[in-house]
Formats: sequence, structure tokens, C-alpha cells
Amino acid sequence: MNRTITKRVAVLITAISLVGSIALAPATMAAVPEPSITITADGTVKVSPDAVRLNATVSVVAPSNKEALSLASTSASGVRSALTANKIATKDTATQSITVYPEYNYTQDKGSVLTGYRASQSFTVIIRNTKSAGTIVDAVILAGGDNLQVNGVTPFILDATKATASARSDAVKKAKAKVASYVSLLGLKLGKVNSLVENSSPNSYIPMMGVAKSDAGATQVDLGQQDVTVSITVSWALG
Repeated sequence: MNRTITKRVAVLITAISLVGSIALAPATMAAVPEPSITITADGTVKVSPDAVRLNATVSVVAPSNKEALSLASTSASGVRSALTANKIATKDTATQSITVYPEYNYTQDKGSVLTGYRASQSFTVIIRNTKSAGTIVDAVILAGGDNLQVNGVTPFILDATKATASARSDAVKKAKAKVASYVSLLGLKLGKVNSLVENSSPNSYIPMMGVAKSDAGATQVDLGQQDVTVSITVSWALG
């Protein structure tokens, strides 16, 4: 009698285990990913820069810190006046640094000898009217005189909104052409777009001194062209 009950209990437990396994099977089985194809494409357009960045430094040596800073401030004021006279807004002029430090001259006989104190003030100026960039450079140099050093004149793209939109359109066209080629080669059927990611891609330019002297003696800033690039990754479902 006990053996019969034991067998029935064992059969019942086995039946429950099988039912549980069948019920859990769909939940525990790994989902099969839908077939897809992923493409990466870059879109690039060439654009003429719409602004010029001027980096300049006023630097003066004097017997004392106070005198050096005062002379540097006077030269800097002259530079600001020249910028204002050439319609450069105050928002487009920024001080990058102001420094004052002792300056030494080293010789084998006397070693390090204090020669004075050097005060410097560095500016970054955005010139939005690219046609007047050369004139503004000349005006700044005239105002600063021998106390002024031009560290760089760099054409750049201030507003890349339209260029970025064009580059984005170019990237999408290239992605479509590339995926169409793969679908044709592999005999596949293309479905809907699953995802699109736009990757960060900075504008491509090489900072350089873009200044040359014209025959008339005035400074001319050559803008050249720069690349605006958009990189995208698109995933399509396959039918």
C-alpha cells in the first residue's frame, strides 16, 4: 500500500515538473535577434570661413612691476580703441591672460641678473567681417606698436548650421547608397530603419597664420576653405 502511494506521488511530481518546464521554456529561451544591417557613412562639405580669430599680446618691460603693468595697460587700451574704431564689438574681445613677472639675463660672469619686470596682456578677438580682417590687423599693430605681438590670425567657421545640415544630407545619401549596394550584392530585402546615430565629428581645420602682404602694403587675410563633416551610423531591418 505504501509503495503504491509512493509511486503515485513520484508520478505526480514528475508530471508537475514537466508542466513547469513547458511553461517556463518560452521565458527562459533567448530571443532570436531580428536580422539587420548597419552602415556608417560620412558626409562632408567645403565651406569658406565666415570669421577670423586674432590672437595678440601686449608685452612691456619696465624697472618695476607697477610701471610695467601700467605701460602694458596703456598699450592694451590703445588696441581696444583701434578695435572699437573698426566696429569690433566688446563681446568679441576677450582677455586671455594678464601676467607680470621678473625678467633675468644670464651671463657666465655674473650669472642671473635682473633686467626688469615684464607685464603682458593677451587678447582673443573675433572678426566677423572677414573682408576687413587685414585692415583690423594693421590697425591693431599700429595701435600697439613695438609692444604688440600677433600670435596668430586664423580663419574659422563661426556659424556651421547650414553647412552641418548639408553635410548631414550628404551622409544620409551615402548611407543609402552603401546599404543598397550590400542588399543587391547579398540578395537581401531591405526593411525599415531601426536606428540612426549621429556621431560627433568636429570641423576639420588647421590653425595657421593666414596673413600675407598685398602689393599695396596692406595686410590681406586669405580665408581658404574648411571641411564640415557629419558621421552617422544607420541600422536597417532585413526582410
